[in-house]
Amino acid sequence: MKILKLFPGILLSASVALLACLIESLIPIHLIGSAVIAMFIGMVLNHFLRNTKIFASGLKFTSKKVLKLAIILLGLSLNITTVLNVGKMSLTVMIFTLLTCFGGGYFIGKALGLNWKLSNLISAGTGICGGSAIAAIAPTIEADDNDVAYAMSATFLFDMAMIVLFPIMGRAMGMSDQAFGIWAGTAVNDTSSVVATGYAFSEGAGDFATMVKLTRTLAIIPTVITFAFIQLRLKRKEALANSLNGSEMKAKFNVLKIFPWFILGFLAMSIVASILSIPADIVSRTKSVSKFLMVCALAAIGLNTSFSNMKKSGIRPMIHGFIISALVVIVALAVEVAIGIV
Repeated sequence: MKILKLFPGILLSASVALLACLIESLIPIHLIGSAVIAMFIGMVLNHFLRNTKIFASGLKFTSKKVLKLAIILLGLSLNITTVLNVGKMSLTVMIFTLLTCFGGGYFIGKALGLNWKLSNLISAGTGICGGSAIAAIAPTIEADDNDVAYAMSATFLFDMAMIVLFPIMGRAMGMSDQAFGIWAGTAVNDTSSVVATGYAFSEGAGDFATMVKLTRTLAIIPTVITFAFIQLRLKRKEALANSLNGSEMKAKFNVLKIFPWFILGFLAMSIVASILSIPADIVSRTKSVSKFLMVCALAAIGLNTSFSNMKKSGIRPMIHGFIISALVVIVALAVEVAIGIV
């Protein structure tokens, strides 16, 4: 009975995801991923379906549970050993860009008066891996779908600008394939945008940028765990403010309940990919399934999000995204110069 209740929302999300994948395949140059397309299609449909309760349970299930499954399966495409070997040269650059995103993002978010969840989702999308990082952190901090949609929109808009501007700036500075690959891999947000930017410069730069980007993706693990404990601390403060006694607070906000167990699944899959010799076609198919499930989840988030609600946040989140993105571009380049990569 419960499955039948979930079915309409799941089917609607999958249908939007299939449409988004079709649109992505028809675009001659891969500039925009199907996840972003699905989210925007969902937001358009939300205007017509917002009062249709038949989809509600399935959309919630898809945006939460299916999203976590997609993150777990994504781990199989990340061979930790290979990624870390390639990522050694970019590790210093990544440390500084992550500190810039979360350190600078905290103060910029406060100055702009943004709620901490939206501010950190934008920082995570900019600093780690665009939509995947936002998708992984959102359920951990119990972010609203509106915040997820806004964070996705902010990172997407700046990715589009970077795809055009990065190759031009790289050639103007006379960067090598390796230097440009590290720069693009650490400063551009979403994976598809990193790939497009890298290969727009050269094939060598594209290969290097892709591997650096995979190394950045591993930062999802410590970041999600950190935010899980931040969320736990905030919940406990809320409980104390509401005068809950010790036993009530322990029952309601036990660390075992709030811990993001799905990230352990992600890590386990990465370890399996590193230890076992898994056929490339199986890894490829698993990654495709993971990507499609994530597109379904983003479609569900879009279907739960209205443009009118996003308008209430105003221009401030976009300003936040612009400042953080610009800082990351500058910091990544400065660190490369300092350590002699450029």
